[in-house]
Amino acid sequence: MIEEFYNYFTIETLFYWVNLGVLPFWLVLIFFPYSNLSRYFVTSIFPVLLLSGAYIFVLYKSYLNSYDFMNNFSLYLSIDHLLNLFSNKLYLMIFWIHFVSINLFTGGWIVKDSQKLNINKILIIIPLVVTYLIGPMGLLLYWLIRIFYAKNPSLYD
Repeated sequence: MIEEFYNYFTIETLFYWVNLGVLPFWLVLIFFPYSNLSRYFVTSIFPVLLLSGAYIFVLYKSYLNSYDFMNNFSLYLSIDHLLNLFSNKLYLMIFWIHFVSINLFTGGWIVKDSQKLNINKILIIIPLVVTYLIGPMGLLLYWLIRIFYAKNPSLYD
């Protein structure tokens, strides 16, 4: 049973599952941000647990393939070192799960913060879509909207 599971989840298969797996979370965030489904399912620890499981699985696969984890620290030395790391599919998958997780967490924070400030859910659709695609730009869009709704806007909220 475990062997079948291990053989099924290749890096390519896991990539598709991660991409398809976050879509329901994003759809709930975009179309039903104020629902209980969003509150208890999307902005809770549930997606973090799922994506952490995928992350651990890739780390396990990397360990079994004798991946040199100490080489990861070379990514800070130059862009060429980073490019060399991205040539490895396992490292690339670790990065992708990291990217998808951070964007989903940011989307959840945007929804919770917009609820706290009573921002119209229609106004947060575009920042959420942009956050899904290119995280930091969506967060910047949300902050620009947030400035008009916050009673005392600050840079450290």
